[in-house]
Amino acid sequence: MTGTEAWSIVVGMTSQLFTLFLTVLILVDPLGLVPVFLSLTQGMDARHRRKTMFKSVLVALFILTIFIVAGEGILIFLGILPGSFYIAGGILFFIISLDLLLGHPQRTKTSRREKDHRDDPSVFPLAVPILAGPGTITTIIIYSVETPDTYLTGVLLFLSVAASLGICLITMAASDHILRLLRETGVSVLQRLMGLILSALAVQFIYDGLVRLNIVA
Repeated sequence: MTGTEAWSIVVGMTSQLFTLFLTVLILVDPLGLVPVFLSLTQGMDARHRRKTMFKSVLVALFILTIFIVAGEGILIFLGILPGSFYIAGGILFFIISLDLLLGHPQRTKTSRREKDHRDDPSVFPLAVPILAGPGTITTIIIYSVETPDTYLTGVLLFLSVAASLGICLITMAASDHILRLLRETGVSVLQRLMGLILSALAVQFIYDGLVRLNIVA
């Protein structure tokens, strides 16, 4: 292998890792997590709040790791073509991006049961469906099914998920300070920017799905 080929591989891996990380980070929405976390942990002491944070992140990491390992097998078992899943994922991402762009609470985070579940919100709704939500799970499955090096992609997916959840952990720990610093307006503006990026990714996913199904060239 020449130096140029090795460099091309490194650049390709870095680009793929950045794309995966950015997609997962937007979907877990660390800034949008701030008011949700504060609401769910209202009245908790500092020790209980820390326990809730770490437990939610570890549970979410465990669940998403299962899909990293078994995501391709799930599609094969169900007989779903990767192209079809790309299109379904793109539509889901576009719906989520509209929530972010229009400033609506995300549909996966705002059921009455979730709002009222305050005794131990670490597993539900923090871990599922807020951190390990349908959008994040869809991303993991999409990126795991159509890659020549499944092991490398799995490693990149795990790193992206771990880094994104690590940022969420930091965000939850500093949620009071972040809300005071950015205020609700600042959080809303940044969410809209993330929604714009996600909407572009959604269109790209739908196009890639149509290509894989040989509907468009």
